[in-house]
Amino acid sequence: MPLYLTALNPTDAVLDGFLPAAARLGLPVTVLTDRPEQWPAGVPVARCAVRDPAAVVAAATGPLALLSNSDHLQEATAAAARTLGLPGKDLRAARICKDKVAARQVIAARGLDVVRAVAVGPGTLPSTPEAMFPAVVKPRDGVASEDVYLVAGRDELTARIAQIRGRRPDVALVVEEYLDGELRTYDTLGDATGRTILGGWRTGLGPPPTFTELSLDWSPPPARHDRQLRARLDALGVGFGACHTEYVVQDGRVRLIEVNYRLIGDRMDLILAELLGVPLFEHVIRLHLGEPLNALALPDPAGVGRYARVEYVCADRSGRLAAAPGRFDAVHDGVRLGCRPLREVGSIAERTGTNRDYLAVLHGIGPDRDTVRAALMAFRDDLRWTIDG
Repeated sequence: MPLYLTALNPTDAVLDGFLPAAARLGLPVTVLTDRPEQWPAGVPVARCAVRDPAAVVAAATGPLALLSNSDHLQEATAAAARTLGLPGKDLRAARICKDKVAARQVIAARGLDVVRAVAVGPGTLPSTPEAMFPAVVKPRDGVASEDVYLVAGRDELTARIAQIRGRRPDVALVVEEYLDGELRTYDTLGDATGRTILGGWRTGLGPPPTFTELSLDWSPPPARHDRQLRARLDALGVGFGACHTEYVVQDGRVRLIEVNYRLIGDRMDLILAELLGVPLFEHVIRLHLGEPLNALALPDPAGVGRYARVEYVCADRSGRLAAAPGRFDAVHDGVRLGCRPLREVGSIAERTGTNRDYLAVLHGIGPDRDTVRAALMAFRDDLRWTIDG
């Protein structure tokens, strides 16, 4: 009986994470996708309208498990899993987490936090009170910081909305108050009865008005923040499977940025597995096979005894990537270092001011903060990327 994965475009999480994990577990696997032509030769793919739960049900023949790591497919996959009688994420939670307005409303209704937000339908302009500025405008169901902008006032907001709609005329937007503070992540894994923390990261951002993630440092949340985060995820119904939450802390209070009901992305999931020393992707699959969370050997993130830092190399302009380092690993002063390309040499891309600009991800894992940072800095100084624009 096979494992089915629903996906859109190829991702490192599937190619380097879930597919090898399924092989180690001895599971035949099929990737259901509406873009089979984009996937590498040798990957077992089947064409499917993966946003349609009925199509997923029809395509999954005798499934042992069904899961997705795509933001866009959590609701459809959860609905299909329910129809097939398989373990899966709560359908309501999958729907709410994808809808940033709905998620804000649920958190507010539980009395946990109120973030001022205004929904903006296609073709309309918001009636945004001046007191809300500075504000953030972004797609209501967006990902990867795409079309997310900090705006100082009404004129700037109107211009940004026009700019976004020039590319995506039918997109629904949300304008919400800017939550100032250090950006952090909260990464969890759960089954039908409980949830445990995998860890957390402190995120370094590029300059406004965009929100490009440039670095992440290992930083599990303290117990007082963990309790607040758990309450918010409980309100949203998040439990089963993997979840990646972004938040800031203001005056000791946790304030959610967004909840992505899947593993942390941009190769951070693979780095997290290496840092923790656990088969993370196998654990996710095993949960979808119906195994209990307490059967998985997961360390206490506060007691890992290692430190990690991740840095993204971003394109500084549009153009053709003419030269870049390949994939390789090194060890320096006891720090395990890695370089993983995220764009092929010869590819041409527009600079977007988002995570889409990543050229490569570099990481270091070692005994402590200072040692890791020094080793990673020396590692990066020897690498070069060239863009012909």
